Amino acid sequence: MLLTIGPLAAAPAAARSAQPNIVFILADDLGWGSLGCYGANADLVRTPNCDRLAREGLRFTDANTPSSVCSPTRYALLTGRYCWRTSLRLGVLSVQAPLHIETNRLTLASLLHRHGYRTAAIGKWHLGYGLAPKTDFAADLRPGPLELGFDYHFGVPCNHGDVSGVFVENHRVFGLRSAKLVPAGTNFYGGKPFLDIDAPQRKDEEVMATLTGKAVAWLEGQQPGKPFFLYFTPVAVHEPVTPSSLTRGSSKAGPYGDWIQELDSSVGRVLDALERKGLVTNTLVVLTSDNGGENKKTRSGTQLEAQAAGLLLNGGWRAGKHSIYEGGFRVPFIARWPGQVPAGSACKQTINLVDMLATTAALVGEKLPPPTEAAEDSHNILPALLGQQPGKPLRPDMIVHSVDGVFAIRQGPWKWIEGKPAVRQPPAIRAAECRPQLCNLDEDPAEQNDVAQRNPEVAERLAKLLDQYRQQGYSRK
Repeated sequence: MLLTIGPLAAAPAAARSAQPNIVFILADDLGWGSLGCYGANADLVRTPNCDRLAREGLRFTDANTPSSVCSPTRYALLTGRYCWRTSLRLGVLSVQAPLHIETNRLTLASLLHRHGYRTAAIGKWHLGYGLAPKTDFAADLRPGPLELGFDYHFGVPCNHGDVSGVFVENHRVFGLRSAKLVPAGTNFYGGKPFLDIDAPQRKDEEVMATLTGKAVAWLEGQQPGKPFFLYFTPVAVHEPVTPSSLTRGSSKAGPYGDWIQELDSSVGRVLDALERKGLVTNTLVVLTSDNGGENKKTRSGTQLEAQAAGLLLNGGWRAGKHSIYEGGFRVPFIARWPGQVPAGSACKQTINLVDMLATTAALVGEKLPPPTEAAEDSHNILPALLGQQPGKPLRPDMIVHSVDGVFAIRQGPWKWIEGKPAVRQPPAIRAAECRPQLCNLDEDPAEQNDVAQRNPEVAERLAKLLDQYRQQGYSRK
C-alpha cells in the first residue's frame, strides 16, 4: 500500500495506486549558488531548465551532502548510511578501487526493483567495481551496479577525465577489444596518461553528450505502465572543465560558466524526453549535487575566473568542496512532481542526501528494517517534499565530514566542528578547520565566529551526541 499523506491523500484512488517514476539527477561539484533559482546572476550564467524545475516544483534552501567530496556522498545516497561507517573515513575511492557497497546491503535500486521498477545508473559511478583490491578493467567487472539492484549501467568509472579513459557498460568496459595492454593515448588528466586499456577512449568534450544520450535513450525505451528509476549522474561541473562546442563561449563567466550551462542543457534533454513520452505528471524528478563547488585554484583555474566575473559558486556560504564549512555541503535540491509537490515553493527544512533511501521507502509504502540492519542514518523527508509543514524538524541532527576526515554535527542552528583531521598534515588552506569550534548558523551563516566559550553546554552536548552516533552504529531513530 502506498503512503497517502498530504496531497497524495486527496488524490483519486486510481492515481494513488500508480507508483511514480523517479529520475534522480546528481550533478558533480555543483555549488549552492550556481543556478539562477539559487541566486546566480543571469548576466553571467543562464540555467533555464534547472530554473524551470524550481518554478514547477519545490526548492530546498537547507539541503546538504553528508561529505564535501563525492564517493562518500554517493555511497550514503544509495544506502542511507554514512560512508564513514565503512573503511572510507576520508578522501574518495581510487579509480581501481573494488565495489564499496556490499551486495547484500539495501540500496535505492534494490528497494525499488522489488517494487517492480526498472532501474538504471547512467553517468559517473565512483563506487568501484569487482572484489579484487585493484580492478582489472580488462576483466569482468562484477560485482558492480547490477548486483546492487540496477538493471542497466553505463558510466564513467571514477571522475570526469580519470585515468581509466573508458566507459563501462554493465559488467564490461564499453567496446573492450582484448585483454592486452596497448600504448597509452595522448589524453592526460592531472599529468597522468590514461590506463592502457584496449578500448575506445573517452573524449572529454563529448562525455556529457554521450551520457545524456544514453539516459534519454533509456527513458525512451521504457514500457508504458511499468515504473522506472533513473539514477543519472552527469560529470559536469567537475574538473576538467570541458564545455562542448554547443556551449563553449555561451556564458559571461568563462569556461566554467559554459560548463554550468552544459549541465543545464543536459537537464533540459532529460525533461524533454519525459515530455515526449507523456511521463511528466507521474514522474518525480530530483536535481541536486554530490557536494559544493570548487572555489579555490584548480588545474584549469576556470572557477576563479568565474568568481572574478562575479559568480558566487556557493552563494554566501564559507569555503567549498573538500571543506568542513557550509560551502562544502550546502547544495541545490529541487524536486518536481506535478500535483504532488507544490509548484513554485521553497522549504527551509534541513535535509541530507543520505535521507533518500528512507524517503523512497515511504514513497512506495515499504517499512525500513531496523536501523541496526539498514538505512542506518536515513530519515524520511517525504512530508517536506509534499509541501507539508511538520511541527518539528524531520531530521533532528546531521553529521558531515570533510575530505581530511574532520567531522561536524549540526542540530538546528548549531554546528559543532570537532576539528580532528584524520590526515597527519591537512593542507594549509584548511588549517582553520583543525580545531574545535561552535557556530550558530542562524546568527552567523558565514561561520566567522566561534561561540563555544559562550555556549559550553551546547558544545559539550553535540560532542557527546557525535560520539554516541559513532559508537552505536546508527543515527536513525
